[in-house]
Amino acid sequence: MAASGAALCLTAATLTGCGAVEGLTGDNEVTLRVVAADYGDNPQNSSAAYWKNLATGFEKANPGVHVEVSVYSWSEVDAKVAAMVKAGKAPDIAQIGAYADYAAAGKLYTADELLSVRTEADFLAPLADAGKVKRVQYGMPFVSSTRLLFYNEKLLTDAGVVKTGPWQPKNWADLEAAAKKLKAAGVPTPFAVPLGREEAQAETMMWTLAGGGGYTDNEEAYAIDSPDNIKTLEFLRDKMVGQGLTGPVEPGKLDRQAAFDAFTRGEVGMLNGHPTLLKQAAAKGVKFGMVPLPTANGADPQAMGVADWIMAFKNGHRKESGKFLDYVYEPGNVTAFTAKYDLLPATTSGYRALGEGTGGAAPQLKTFLAALPNAKLYPVGKKSWAGVSEDIKEKIGTAVQPGGQPAKVLEEIATAARAADAH
Repeated sequence: MAASGAALCLTAATLTGCGAVEGLTGDNEVTLRVVAADYGDNPQNSSAAYWKNLATGFEKANPGVHVEVSVYSWSEVDAKVAAMVKAGKAPDIAQIGAYADYAAAGKLYTADELLSVRTEADFLAPLADAGKVKRVQYGMPFVSSTRLLFYNEKLLTDAGVVKTGPWQPKNWADLEAAAKKLKAAGVPTPFAVPLGREEAQAETMMWTLAGGGGYTDNEEAYAIDSPDNIKTLEFLRDKMVGQGLTGPVEPGKLDRQAAFDAFTRGEVGMLNGHPTLLKQAAAKGVKFGMVPLPTANGADPQAMGVADWIMAFKNGHRKESGKFLDYVYEPGNVTAFTAKYDLLPATTSGYRALGEGTGGAAPQLKTFLAALPNAKLYPVGKKSWAGVSEDIKEKIGTAVQPGGQPAKVLEEIATAARAADAH
């Protein structure tokens, strides 16, 4: 997610310092300490304003409960919470990137212990499932996004890929054929495949899902070295990289944002992207289309989804934390946040509001929204996932280089993943 500068600490009424705050401010008063991530990219659109308004509204409706929110950039928020937990000063509520470690350590309340039946039932099913450890939900999805294949309309038209109407590739053969035409027309990067460290785990998962595989099997056991995944990387190695269709920077050294930037400069014909690219491309005047990444054989695609999480630590404020979380997930509060940052809601009510055009977001988000209910997410319920993700970032790019060994690389990653999952 977008990162911004220094931490912002606030109460509902005023900005405050970031020092430790006592949990009780009076005989019958409670202060909830909340840590949240900043989705803004400058002080003017910092998430601090959203949380301040949220806290103000909640306090008015719940006298005696104060809410103090500390907002940190994405580059530091996970580490800040980890340090608080290690020091024995966990916040009451954290809105960060992962929850499974804390759940496995017994530090979190379950969603069932916190939320009203109405709120708990409102989560979109694949997001709620991704928030579970051993079939018990601890992670509550805050916002989400899906990924789509973006294409530059002018480049594809000029290269003869598209004659009239939107482009609808049916399978990977269509992608290869289009990339070849783009290359012949002089497009620097016909198809960008960013497998650099920034988000290699996402790009890899998109391709493996489209190839009939993924990171886990139907029993949620790691299946990173499955035959389908090996075939997927062989396609990228032989048909895309091997034929010079992925541009001047090898995939293992190309980061996502660098690929996005090249797309906005009109240098990339096709790439996988998320909602952030909507604004970036539009700001540069790039005319683009979006479709689901087609599957290898033309079967129905399986979209990849990503979610950020809220969790509540066992600090003795279960009732108050639950009330605040019910308030966070009220439809108006959900859509106020998702519309501000061009993200997707994690709730059915928010999904309906956005689909009906009442959520205030860009109309183009509906294309992403359509893929959300059936999206497949990272195996975030596994406490081993953070390490596995790092392993993928470090090694996967080598598998698609000319002469790379997909089977060997995937076996190394899978073996380490299974060992970590067994502990």
